[in-house]
Amino acid sequence: MDGPELSRQERMILEDMEARLRTDPVLDRRLRTLRRGIRPWTGSLSDGLALCACLLSMASVAAFLRAATSTSPAGIVTFAVLWVPTAVCLLGLLCRWSRTTLAKRTGRRKD
Repeated sequence: MDGPELSRQERMILEDMEARLRTDPVLDRRLRTLRRGIRPWTGSLSDGLALCACLLSMASVAAFLRAATSTSPAGIVTFAVLWVPTAVCLLGLLCRWSRTTLAKRTGRRKD
C-alpha cells in the first residue's frame, strides 16, 4: 500500500471481519471456485445446455407455427419430436438454477 499503515485497532477489526467471512460456507465455496453468480448459464456444462435449449426452442416454435398453419401430421410430429428434448433441457436448467438458489438462501440463513 502507498498510504499510511493501519493502526492496531484497525488491523484487529479487519482480522475480525475476515474471520467472520471465513465462517460463511457459501462465500468460501464461491471464492474457492471463483463462480460469478447463480445464473444457470455460468458453468461450462450449463453453457452447452443453455445453447442447446435456446436452439431447440427456436426450432420448436418454428415447427409449431408451421404445424399450426398447415395442419399436416408431419408438422405436428416434427413439433412433438423437437419439444421433448427442449423441455428436458429447460427442466435441467431450471433444476440447476433452483439448486444453486436454494444453496445460497440456506447459506445466508445460517449466519
